[in-house]
Amino acid sequence: MTVGWREILERVGVGALVVGALVLTLGVAWLVPEQPIVALGVAALVLVGIAALVQPVTLPLLAMPMIVVVARAAGGGVDLTVSDAMLALAFWPAVLLSPRPFSPELRSLLWLNVIYQVLTLFTLIANPFTANTVEWFHAWLLVSGALLVGWAVGASGHARLGLSLFLVACLLLAVPTIAQGLLQYASGNFSAVYPRYPWPMHKNFIGTLLVSPALILYARPSWLGWGKRWALPAFLVILGAIAVSQSRQAMVGLAVGLLVVSLRKHDERRRATIAIAAIVPIGYVILTMIRDQIASGNEHNSWFQRLEWYVDSFQIWTQSPWVGHGLRYWTQPGAPGAFQPPNAFLEVAASAGLVGLAGFVVLWVGTLVVLFRMDAAFGTLALALALSRIAVAQFDLFWVSISVSVPFLLIGVCLGVGHGHGVRGTASKQSDAVGVGG
Repeated sequence: MTVGWREILERVGVGALVVGALVLTLGVAWLVPEQPIVALGVAALVLVGIAALVQPVTLPLLAMPMIVVVARAAGGGVDLTVSDAMLALAFWPAVLLSPRPFSPELRSLLWLNVIYQVLTLFTLIANPFTANTVEWFHAWLLVSGALLVGWAVGASGHARLGLSLFLVACLLLAVPTIAQGLLQYASGNFSAVYPRYPWPMHKNFIGTLLVSPALILYARPSWLGWGKRWALPAFLVILGAIAVSQSRQAMVGLAVGLLVVSLRKHDERRRATIAIAAIVPIGYVILTMIRDQIASGNEHNSWFQRLEWYVDSFQIWTQSPWVGHGLRYWTQPGAPGAFQPPNAFLEVAASAGLVGLAGFVVLWVGTLVVLFRMDAAFGTLALALALSRIAVAQFDLFWVSISVSVPFLLIGVCLGVGHGHGVRGTASKQSDAVGVGG
């Protein structure tokens, strides 16, 4: 009997998980006498590994709420966010054991990312430093890795649970942000809120992160399983947290996403009018904040600082126009600039030159085309997430781990649930045909 690729991948995946569980178990036994707390953490990983053997989607599902954790996990010379660590763990069962075959849309997005990765190889060769190489793999994980983890959740029939876990995690960040804002306002301080709980976060980080759950709750696709009774209050809480963050970038991304959802849902045209009406005050608030910063004459405020960084980023690019200075060049001693360019295209141009920028344009234009052509029942939310992210990145940092991985993770869920729906629909038609023929 011929063994198919699916069976081979399943056996390899199960074997790898078994070996990993055994290694972790031996590690626990070795650590208990010296470091019991670390041993406890490793034991928890063993339990998760065992659960993954029984149900491969366990780790991808756990990644859904953990993807928002910006707190850092440091140890053994490794320093990375909990989000990245969880994404890396969930990637392996997702890529080895997730439902096959991949949909044409997912394969297209993966190949588009391959094009970007190949074209950024030139800057790795021209600028051989460690952070450059590490970030090359990191960027691939944030896009393709996140897509595959999301796909595993959606295609396995767990989209409702996965998105619910993600939404609850975001609400747990939004509520203390609002509470801190109210306390701050009560003291007479009406400046932007930089959340301190459950871990310190920048206002632009919390603002742009919460755009994704806001779009999910606004779109409220039928397969989400959240009725208006729950979705509307949650949506208002998320909006409140974005408002107190005073993140202009988040407001722009939210406005773009709301328009996409409203204009593509033809059965709810009234919502488009409501969305446009809501975007007007958002635009007014943004313009007012910019006007006040310009009028202040403070050359060190965010408006003037960003303009200065735009000019400096362009000049940095002209020093190495074809292959750039390397990914995360600003972290290196003697770098031409000690800041990350606050614009996606300027960042890629300065980092990877025109060659890398061509790959970035192909990645994003191709992604938007693929998502636009999807069935609107699944592609509308995915397109809104993608357009929102690229809109935000015109005024803010792009290659920031969670800000990239979250949209692509959610897009992967949309791709997976859409594929699962199509497979079930095909099976149902075949079953009906057999019934008629019988």
